[in-house]
Amino acid sequence: MGLAGGASEVAWIAMYAQLSGSDAAVVARGITNSLFPWIQTTSMDAPLGVAIHMSLAVLLGIAIATVLQARFPRVSGTAREPVIIVMVLIAVWATNFFLVLPAINPAFVTLVPYGVSLISKVLFGFAAALVLHLHHEPHPVTKTVVKGNL
Repeated sequence: MGLAGGASEVAWIAMYAQLSGSDAAVVARGITNSLFPWIQTTSMDAPLGVAIHMSLAVLLGIAIATVLQARFPRVSGTAREPVIIVMVLIAVWATNFFLVLPAINPAFVTLVPYGVSLISKVLFGFAAALVLHLHHEPHPVTKTVVKGNL
């Protein structure tokens, strides 16, 4: 779930960078610099940033799936599940971009427009919801046998 969500974000940022003429590696380097500001610029900044991003995405996916299934078991496998997942990811985005990142790396929030980063999190939510949906066991189909003259 988190792996699919994280990969969808990487793909979205790469596509945005290609279309806008910017460099997606700058975002990956920003992730590295946000967590390890003492690391000097090296050729490993971008790959390390992607690895950090994907690790956090997997952890976030596990956390969302665990909390969703524990707190809202009736939502599991319903049409409401993806809506809730996307809403949770929007809340994560808002927390990151308005509270956490401005405190630890204010420059990061300016690397891409807010709308682009928000779409990134929404895509994470849809990808995560799709994986979770595919993971659910199908609901049992009950057949009613009608007795009578046919």
